[in-house]
Amino acid sequence: MVKAVNTRSVGREVVKGPVDKAMEVLEALARPGGPHRLGEIARRTGLAKPTVHRHLRTMAENGFAEPAEGGTYRAGPRLLGLAAAALNESRALELARPALADLRQRTGHVAVYAVRHASEAVCLEQSEPAREYRMDTRPGHRSPLHTCGVGLAMLSAMPPEDVGAVLDAPGLDAHTAHTPTEPAALRAVLAQAALRGYAVDDEYDAPDVRSVAAPVLDAEGRVVGAMGICGLAFTLDPDSVEVFGPMVRAAARTVSAGLGAQPPALGVVKPARRGEGR
Repeated sequence: MVKAVNTRSVGREVVKGPVDKAMEVLEALARPGGPHRLGEIARRTGLAKPTVHRHLRTMAENGFAEPAEGGTYRAGPRLLGLAAAALNESRALELARPALADLRQRTGHVAVYAVRHASEAVCLEQSEPAREYRMDTRPGHRSPLHTCGVGLAMLSAMPPEDVGAVLDAPGLDAHTAHTPTEPAALRAVLAQAALRGYAVDDEYDAPDVRSVAAPVLDAEGRVVGAMGICGLAFTLDPDSVEVFGPMVRAAARTVSAGLGAQPPALGVVKPARRGEGR
């Protein structure tokens, strides 16, 4: 029996539709190493720059892309939120949810779980107490690793070369007057975090907001995320940090143990080089 063949399609390249092109742009946008330049995305996708720009503009209007410095683009909050939803069945999140609820109940503060995306921490889950004010920690929210508690916690347990790639990047942003931006100062913060097993964001990310967080590790000792609590600075004062810090550390280690990590799972921070930060 002879199989019928559509001769018009033989030897012809399949034409990409608008949705195919949009998906390729989205995939290129979500690649590690962002934010990405328009030309870089065009090269990766093989699409014309005007086509890429049109898709990026539409994605930005809908929250799936976000313009960054120097004409670059990065994944937007809606895309990160979808990623969080897609990860809902992950083992780490499965273990983190009851731990977050317990932290919220015991401390009275918002409890969050975040992961690293390039040089940022992205919130995947939160457990929020009933109160008259709300913290900006909803899933999809992100902050630079060097400014927030969960980001500092992850950095404190990352390999030195990965830490260096973040800390030695030019132009680290200061979100408040308290944000450390010099590599030497940040390494001192990370060394303290690695020593005690939890990091403190002392109004680094937002004025009048403090957070405490600890890293979550897998069976290979790799950082897979961080969990912590955050609250207004007058409610999460230094004395409270001393009380709640060990609770956060214990919760993160419980989740890490569920992933096969071995205690005490403390990070090692590369010492500052002579003259660094001067």
